[in-house]
Parts: sequence; structure tokens; C-alpha cells
Amino acid sequence: MHILLTGGTGFIGQALVPHLQAMGHTLTIFSRQRHSESSAVKFIQHLDDLTQAEPIDTVINLAGESLAGARWTKRYKQKLRASRIDLTQNLVHTLQRSDHRPKHFISGSAIGWYGDCGEQKVDESHPAGSGFGAELCKDWETAALAAQDALGSTVTVLRIGVVLDKNGGAFPQLFTPFRFGLANWPGSGDQYLSWIHRSDLVAAIAFLLKHPLEGAVNLTAPEPTTYKMLAQEISKLRKTWVTMPAPAFAMRLALGEMADELLLNGQRVLPTKLAANGFAFHYPTIDKTLQAILTQ
Repeated sequence: MHILLTGGTGFIGQALVPHLQAMGHTLTIFSRQRHSESSAVKFIQHLDDLTQAEPIDTVINLAGESLAGARWTKRYKQKLRASRIDLTQNLVHTLQRSDHRPKHFISGSAIGWYGDCGEQKVDESHPAGSGFGAELCKDWETAALAAQDALGSTVTVLRIGVVLDKNGGAFPQLFTPFRFGLANWPGSGDQYLSWIHRSDLVAAIAFLLKHPLEGAVNLTAPEPTTYKMLAQEISKLRKTWVTMPAPAFAMRLALGEMADELLLNGQRVLPTKLAANGFAFHYPTIDKTLQAILTQ
């Protein structure tokens, strides 16, 4: 299968690319930077280069600036939108203009779609929430769903939770206080964190290549945790001497709007579609995930 991948050099892409290669797929990766190529992986720096590409069977669209990459100023919000919505719109238009008709269009989104849901369990049928993150995801998904009419593709939208792994992503920042013996969580710690191990995320994307599911699919582990529970599990593996939560007011002062949407609010998101279609998680619980991250 010939796959067009955006975001192939990012945190998820770095694990996804070798996995797809091992499955025998040929990749074309859209990246602004130059990279060395191989017989199975080619890079393009401009979407217009797709006019010269071999027919594309599947698109995996994961590009986007990090939500936690900087304070959410007006300028950075524009950057977040452009790197997701504008790129996705341009991608669909360029594929259409270049006469590519991929059968499957897989596009990233996030559980920010749901907004703050408290303790309520939510699946893919739950309506969109409010706030910048929810609006960003709604517009991003709308841009991807345009591929249904424009390209005739089956569109799968990945609502991705917080991706955990030893190297990169959110975990190194979450773990930093524990390195110094400090058990820590944001705010009350009772807000839910819907997470997924990076290897399960990659496996889920590979699963969806073989089992195309239309519409939104939650990519989260089946057992969300709270930040306080996360801290307790880490403390079982790393000795802590002091418990010191980060007060909500201090986080808002330091991070602004981003503090509420990414850390102080929460979603208890369940991977209902994946489970119903037979996907098996290798890391379904936070204790097993932390064992892999911290002891292997």
C-alpha cells in the first residue's frame, strides 16, 4: 500500500514510520525539512509535489504544532489552527487537483473535542464541548471530512488522548517533579486524564488501515486515570518524600488559558469503537504502562 503521511517526523510519526515499513507499506512523507530517502520512504517538501507522486492508497494526516508548545497567545492560536486546519484543507484540495483518490483518509484530532466532561464517561457519540480546544478539533475534523465528497474517501478521524512514552510527549514533563522526590499533580488532581501508550496508538492506526472505520474513533486506553491516581502509581515505582500539588491559580498564572483546557479540566474518554471492532490494547492500564516506561 502507498501511504501519504503528514507529521511523519513528529513524536507519533517517529514510531509509526518504522511500524508501517515493517508491514511492507511504501511511504511518501510530507515534511518541510530535507531528509534522506530509501526505496520504501520518499519525502516531499511541498504539497504540489503530489502531482508527481505515484497513486496514493491511503492518507494519514497527523501534522500539527504542539498544543503545549507555547502559551496560547493570539498568534500561537493562529499557528495551531494553520498547522491543522489550513494544512488539512490544502491537502484535500491538492489531492483533488492532482487527481489522487485515496480510498482511506485518516486524520488526526484530539479528545479536546469533548471539552471538560468531569467524571462523565464519554464515547464517540458524545457532542463537542466548548472552548478553544473543542473549536479547534471541530474545525479540524470538518476539514478532514471534506475528503468524503472531494476524494470519495472513507474518512476516519482519530480523537487522540495524551500520548505516553519514555522518550518524548507529555510524560517527561509530568515526571519531572518525581525525579526530585516530589509527588505532584495539577489542581485538585481529581480531573481525568485519558491517555494512550505510544505503541498502542501506533498499533491502533495500523489496525484501522486493515479495518477502516468511518467517522470519529477515540484513541485512548480503556481505563482513564486521574492525575492523583497517576501520581500514586508513579510513587509506587519512584520513591517520593513530599506531596505538593500545583495550585490551580499558579498554573493559570503561568500558563494562562492552556492551563484550564489541557491540565485543570478533564475528559473520561472510552475507546468504544476500537473495543467493539476487536482491537486489543497491549497497555490497557496505567500501572502496566508506567512499569514499561519506568522499569524497562
